[in-house]
Amino acid sequence: MAVTDEAIEKIKAMILSGELKPGDRLPVEKTLAQRLGLSRNSLREAIRALSVLRVLETRQGAGTFVTSLAPGLVLEAVSFIVNFHDPHTAIDFLEVRRVLEAEAAARAATRIGPAEIEELRELNGRIRAIANGAGDPERLIKVDRQFHARVAAACGNLALAALTDMLGGQTAPARSLRLVAHASTAASAVAEHDDIIDALAAGNAERARLRAAVHILNLEDWLMREVEPPNAAPSRGTPPGTPPADGPRVVQQAGAHHAPSPRDPVP
Repeated sequence: MAVTDEAIEKIKAMILSGELKPGDRLPVEKTLAQRLGLSRNSLREAIRALSVLRVLETRQGAGTFVTSLAPGLVLEAVSFIVNFHDPHTAIDFLEVRRVLEAEAAARAATRIGPAEIEELRELNGRIRAIANGAGDPERLIKVDRQFHARVAAACGNLALAALTDMLGGQTAPARSLRLVAHASTAASAVAEHDDIIDALAAGNAERARLRAAVHILNLEDWLMREVEPPNAAPSRGTPPGTPPADGPRVVQQAGAHHAPSPRDPVP
């Protein structure tokens, strides 16, 4: 094991054992290095690495502290890493997002309150207004992510909510591409959001799960069609003998505009 990795593991062990708790200040560098049997250089490298991962935080003039270790905070580093993906990898992330978001919606159905339902309706109204106006993709994606984040936040599980929100952010490029090609089909997404809200308001967990899953699956299906070249062999679950989808490939022609399909909503 590299010396820096050893230093990271030793600090991690202090946190896992409860010796260092969220918000605690680390001992001064010299004392901590001696105690752990490390060189000060190795300790500094470990602190830098754990700071990037948002496990530690160095405050000018105050020292180094353990962060809150909240799931959303720690997942920021993961979010940065998984953002480097191509359209094929985006499909993998969408599959995971579908599983997690469906479960988050089901849990939210048993916990969500009237005020949160009204907030979701307001957000979906904003999405509808944007879609009916200039259709600015960036604004629409931003509000759409807020909508999905609110649903996830209502599930009562901070880790699940953080993972769902993180994956929602990582699939935003696919949604942006989708909007460039089919700006007018945001209406389909709005209608699907309404179905999710209705299931949540009714407290129907299974219906909320299915509505959320289908919502994401529609984007998966669209992206799977668009990333395949016109004459490519079917892949990723396409039945043998199924002909490739007709029409322009948006991955190659991101600025192209063509008639929207009612089957192409934008999660």
